[in-house]
Amino acid sequence: MDHVFNGTFSVQRRSLRWVPEAGDGVFSIISGSSIQLVDLKSNHSRTLVSTNDVKDERGNTLPWTDWKLSPDMKYILFQVDYQKQWRWSSHANYYVHNIATQATHPIALPTNPPTIAYATWSPTGESIAYVQSNDLYILPSPNPSTTPIRITTSGNASLFHGVPDWVYEEEIFSADYALWWSPDSRKVAFLRFDETNVDEFTFPVYNPSEDANAVVPYTSEVTMKYPKPGYSNPLVSVHVFDLQSYLDGQKATTSGFPVANATLELNWDGRHPVNNSIILEIAWASNSTLLLKEVNRNADAGSVVMFNLDSATAATSHGNVVRKLGKDGEEGDNGWISNDQNIHPVPSSGSDAYLDIVPTPEGYNHIALFSSANTTSPRFLTSGSWEVAGGISAVDTKKGLVYFLAANPSSIERHLYSVPLPTINKVETVEPTPLTDITKQSSYGVDFSPEAGFYLLSYEGPSIPWQKVVQVDNKGFEYVLTTNDALRNRTEEFEAPVVSYGVIESDKYELNFKEIRPPKMDDSGRTKYPVLFRVYGGPNSQLVDVKFERHWHDYVACALGYVVVTVDGRGTGFKGRKLRNPVKDNLGFWETRDQVNAARVWAAKDYVDPKRIGIWGWSYGGFMSSKVVEADAGIHSLAMAVAPVTSWRLYDSIYTERYMNLPALNEGGYVNASISNVTAFHKVDYLLAHGSADDNVHYANSAHLLDMFTKAQVRKFRFRMFTDSDHSIRRRGGYREVFEYLTEFLVEKWGRGGRRRGW
Repeated sequence: MDHVFNGTFSVQRRSLRWVPEAGDGVFSIISGSSIQLVDLKSNHSRTLVSTNDVKDERGNTLPWTDWKLSPDMKYILFQVDYQKQWRWSSHANYYVHNIATQATHPIALPTNPPTIAYATWSPTGESIAYVQSNDLYILPSPNPSTTPIRITTSGNASLFHGVPDWVYEEEIFSADYALWWSPDSRKVAFLRFDETNVDEFTFPVYNPSEDANAVVPYTSEVTMKYPKPGYSNPLVSVHVFDLQSYLDGQKATTSGFPVANATLELNWDGRHPVNNSIILEIAWASNSTLLLKEVNRNADAGSVVMFNLDSATAATSHGNVVRKLGKDGEEGDNGWISNDQNIHPVPSSGSDAYLDIVPTPEGYNHIALFSSANTTSPRFLTSGSWEVAGGISAVDTKKGLVYFLAANPSSIERHLYSVPLPTINKVETVEPTPLTDITKQSSYGVDFSPEAGFYLLSYEGPSIPWQKVVQVDNKGFEYVLTTNDALRNRTEEFEAPVVSYGVIESDKYELNFKEIRPPKMDDSGRTKYPVLFRVYGGPNSQLVDVKFERHWHDYVACALGYVVVTVDGRGTGFKGRKLRNPVKDNLGFWETRDQVNAARVWAAKDYVDPKRIGIWGWSYGGFMSSKVVEADAGIHSLAMAVAPVTSWRLYDSIYTERYMNLPALNEGGYVNASISNVTAFHKVDYLLAHGSADDNVHYANSAHLLDMFTKAQVRKFRFRMFTDSDHSIRRRGGYREVFEYLTEFLVEKWGRGGRRRGW
């Protein structure tokens, strides 16, 4: 167990921070007390800035946590006094550093605690957009004498401008910003979130320190706006500020902040009522063409809207619906519209063409070209019974190539491919070209340089991972970033589990599985082994893959002598919409059936002890392991749930309604999809764990289940609350303790290893 958690099997991974301002193929590294730029073309490096030169107004060196370079490479924006908020968001103070003069100044008066949630350079020029106290500002110049333009004035605890509220941060953008510069830096599109009518959720903080022995007589509280199914969502509106028009028509005054008057609110025909509309994506297709993607709360109907914003006037604020989404649109079935952001402009002279990921008529996600922003029909660049995974990696318009990762040739792999962009003289569909060895079962990640001349290729498994930089036009070029030779040597000192992959059938659906066996396992049938199923199973997720991993499950196989099995059931991703769609309106039913069917498959194997079959999961996986118990199939004798959803009425609205509709329109579905009958919990050894400060899956879920246990007098369970931990349970040593807790429970209930027949 020590080796699992002390880094013995940790993979060394490095990310490349490409610096497009310095040219294609240039990336940065932190070396000692300086930021260095490495040029792969010339094989030279130079110092961008010495961090000892970055000082505050009192001459103290600033302990920065992040930085962004201006497009002209004259200035650096430093993030200081970082304070984490939710999963992606934070607050900080921001300083501009002049590289030539070594002068440093804050973009706004520093505060404690900091109040700036986001700051970024414009893509050209020297403007900075930032959000302070939930209002949007723009600095037209980084000079300390420049007065910021205040774009909005109504920001408060319930009104956000340019940054997402909690539910949009968590369920839509997976990011800390909701503003987008136009490519020419003349305009800024941003979202306004009005949470006034969103109900509040409050949870206690028992101990704000990192000292587990501290005694705090009075608890504090965290109060957050958290919309739940059927309740009010934040009202979201879309705005565009025309910076150039503002600067042309008005000079900044010297007293206070001048209030901008060049902001439009966008609207369009056929828009759903504002409280039932979810904005999924905002993207500039060109300097003046904006695309917006929105869906209803049930995520079964939506549209892509185009705005022509040559000049910011009221006449241009009305958009045209150019694509219909959902069951009557591109998806064409009873599933849901994906919440991914995949629009990728195809930059060329005078063009507003773009790429997107669109389901084919057969239900597989593929790359589609829209030759202009007002094109209604996609032209597919890829097709087949496989899916593009992770969006579009890069577009090289000079070579006319699109790069992407695909779950192909099998859905548990990831390989890099390229495909040509169509031209007028070449309209036929071309098979994608693999750029990694598809004859070997593998998984890769990729990160392209800004102009797609280089890419960081990360081999992720199943063997020991490595990383190297590839130059597209130079096969002889190779810049090795990591080899993990130390890890390779280290793994040879330890026994490893035997891992195999395959498929099983459940109700005529083909499901991927991964089986982890103890080393030197006797599979003759003379020895019977316990089987622990690992489950997640959330919509569009994937646990079965070929990535290298050494974690607690490997310990369970090697040290405890268990077989560990993962099966991705209905609802999971990368095998097409026919596998995903059945769970719509009925979460937990078909996924549970698949896990039970899988357990029956393993129970019939000669080497399996049918009395020791269990299941465990975290979050959606905790929900699944609990649903398996509720199903009372007589297969599982043990289940463990960490931070589970127990009632979908308690989770957030945007995620839940995407799959379950509103409760008033699917009352029976919500009952069936929650833990509503605890009778079978009398029969199974059940473990429950939850963090008390979980802002995502609220502790109320476990509290609700415990109440049901009390009423039904269920006592055959073990429960543990992890004080002040959030969904990841890492506060004050909580993460490892979770797995120690699970291990102790398994050994107590099942003992170790296989048992000879007749024991």
